[in-house]
Amino acid sequence: MNIGTKSVSAVIASVLLIIGLIGFWWGFEPSTFDVDAKALETATANNERVVTGYTTTTALIEVMETLMNKSGGYLSNDVLPPGVLMDNIPSWEFGAIEMSRDLVLAMRKDFSRSQSQSLENPQLVKASPKLNFDHNRWILPSSEGEFQDGIDALKIYRSELSDIAERNSQFYARADNLREYLKQVEKRLGSLSQQLSASVGTEAFNTDLAGDSAARQSTPQSEKIITQTPWMQLDNNFYQARGASWALLHFLKAIETDFEDVLQKKNATVSLEQIIRELESTQTAVYSPVILNGSGFGFLANHSLVMANYISRANAALIELSELLNQG
Repeated sequence: MNIGTKSVSAVIASVLLIIGLIGFWWGFEPSTFDVDAKALETATANNERVVTGYTTTTALIEVMETLMNKSGGYLSNDVLPPGVLMDNIPSWEFGAIEMSRDLVLAMRKDFSRSQSQSLENPQLVKASPKLNFDHNRWILPSSEGEFQDGIDALKIYRSELSDIAERNSQFYARADNLREYLKQVEKRLGSLSQQLSASVGTEAFNTDLAGDSAARQSTPQSEKIITQTPWMQLDNNFYQARGASWALLHFLKAIETDFEDVLQKKNATVSLEQIIRELESTQTAVYSPVILNGSGFGFLANHSLVMANYISRANAALIELSELLNQG
């Protein structure tokens, strides 16, 4: 090997090492933040008041801004290394984005409206489709640009909430509004739990039409359904659930503040706190360099089943909370 070849090899090795180190640094997940402290800090900086809905809106804004500004920035639409070579953090980002989309839709349909015939808030009408933009798009308009437009609309809405002279922007903290949002979260967590549980492969009876003898579906299915997550998809599902849990954790802490009176009246505060505790467990540090996929009682651990356990318990508590809110 001549000197020129050695030099080229050294340069290539150096570039690969630098890319690897950058990718390692970008692979760290963001830490959690205090939603109440963030709301107070923002209100003080903007000379605004922390009113009903201010904390929840701030939590949504902060979650989305964290996706944009964390180490490495937004990675889901990267087309160059090391971002294009990474899949764990993009999956984490997608989970957080889906939870954010659910919340902004609930704010648009329920939290900001006094009744079914009332008008939608114009800023939330802008924000909702912006946050639902394709999360993988890198050419203009890019995902980051559209998400930022949605964040800007949410900031205007938050400012209007705080303005005592602005009567058209409202956030109604009612039990029925909260229950509608929680019903959507139940479905999201249920889907995540099923994806995680399929890491070991499961055989289940088909219960799609159970409980209604007249029920029909588009195409027939077998009586038993076997589901198993492909090996290459295991870590993606794990980090998607982890990102979704991270975002939901902040949203529910904010809801605990904005819906404090409603929760106390329904004697449901402790139920929400239990859900928050389960979600906090999903954020425990992962010390393994890879997401293991041992069998249920096998020699190796199964990280997906552990995550599914926490999410299932949170979902069960969420269903109980919804029932409490439905009671008089």
